[in-house]
Amino acid sequence: MNYRTVWMSDLHLGTRGSNAAGVMDFLKHNEFERLYLVGDVIDIWRLRKERYWPQSHNDVIQKILRKARKGTQVIVIPGNHDEFCLNFLGVYGNIVVKERDVYTTLDGERLLVMHGHEFDSVTMHAKWLAHLGDVGYTLLLTVNRPLNMVRNLFGLGYWSLSAYVKQNVKKVVSSISRFEEAVAHYAELHHAGGIVCGHIHTPAVRQIRGVNYYNTGDWVESSTALVEHLDGRLELVYWREQSVDSADNVIPMAAAPSDLADKSRLLAATR
Repeated sequence: MNYRTVWMSDLHLGTRGSNAAGVMDFLKHNEFERLYLVGDVIDIWRLRKERYWPQSHNDVIQKILRKARKGTQVIVIPGNHDEFCLNFLGVYGNIVVKERDVYTTLDGERLLVMHGHEFDSVTMHAKWLAHLGDVGYTLLLTVNRPLNMVRNLFGLGYWSLSAYVKQNVKKVVSSISRFEEAVAHYAELHHAGGIVCGHIHTPAVRQIRGVNYYNTGDWVESSTALVEHLDGRLELVYWREQSVDSADNVIPMAAAPSDLADKSRLLAATR
């Protein structure tokens, strides 16, 4: 497919949970004029604890650089897991590193683009607690792998334990709601009609107080990207589910509706 612009976030390269094969597949089969990498592309938090960097993760970086060399404009918006990139703000050929950006769609809508961790009080004011939460999240993803291998043996589709926890623990649901309200309010202050962010690994397209809220999701659980079609339509694309038989071997499965999102409002979200 050909798109004007693609927004991807939370690839978390450098972790065992990253769906690098899915990212690579998406980049191979789609062309676009602009690629926004909306934070947490490389997970420095995890790399400091464990040196995990297989060739498949290297291939993703090389593919992005190759697209930039061939003319794709790549805009990198650092997140909390790769905040070291804030030390390198500037222009590097077709690659630009920015703290945030404002993008104007073909229809003239102004979209504020930022990772979103700035609205997470835990990330900003209690980093030790954020790191503790990261450990818990990694544990859920670790349990998720053998669980889905067993489900696959019985012919069952992919199911995310961490997404289930997020959707059913009231405090988590409440924090996601507060996050969405905060980013929408921030877009209003910047006179933007919408905001594109990531951070919370919860893909979404909805309106909040008249502001269009777009969350790109992630490439750990949901494998989603926000795209702008050549005619200006914005759509949240669910790429495909993955069945993993080892740490580095990923077997593609047919695309299916994601269990991570509200099916009535999110993944069928074309405006």
